[in-house]
Amino acid sequence: MKLLHIDSSILGAGSVSRTLSAAIVAAQTAQHPGLEIVRRDLVDQPLDHLTGAHLAAGQGATPEDAGLAADIASGQAAIDEFLAADIVVIGAPMYNFTISSQLKAWIDRVAVAGRTFRYTENGPEGLAGGKTVIIASSRGGYYGEGAPAAGLDHQETYLKGLFGFLGVTDLRFIRAEGVALGEEARGKSLEAAQGEILKLAA
Repeated sequence: MKLLHIDSSILGAGSVSRTLSAAIVAAQTAQHPGLEIVRRDLVDQPLDHLTGAHLAAGQGATPEDAGLAADIASGQAAIDEFLAADIVVIGAPMYNFTISSQLKAWIDRVAVAGRTFRYTENGPEGLAGGKTVIIASSRGGYYGEGAPAAGLDHQETYLKGLFGFLGVTDLRFIRAEGVALGEEARGKSLEAAQGEILKLAA
């Protein structure tokens, strides 16, 4: 089995989503001996945001810039990693009510017509099913169902829609909310999330 571990937080060692994603990977490794792990840190090794030159290269044009060619190759590696993985663990913090721009850049490389989805006469069809995607979600406030700010959640709602569009039916969230509301709230949220991680691997 293969596990793809992705982090997208800019906060380094102080990141809640990185702490949770590492704990999820450790639990999955214990559950699946011999699990092959591929690591992609979208902050240490960022993918460029899409440009017209990227799209032209995708249609067969030869990149004239060496840097662009290297970035396109990295994007191809990203989609190959995603498709090859049986389990995908993604550290996804909420920034300004949505995902980080680093994670969005990765998504733009893996959400590719003909590779992870296709359009048919019956509508779009996801091609990336058969895998488990686990999201380590961190939020400074409270945005869950019933919360006053629930309507501002364009993080988890987006990820649910996106991976569903790609054909992923086994999508799970490990969530730590309220982590910016003081040490007590942060501690309780992390403790609850760690408990969910243990249940997930049980």
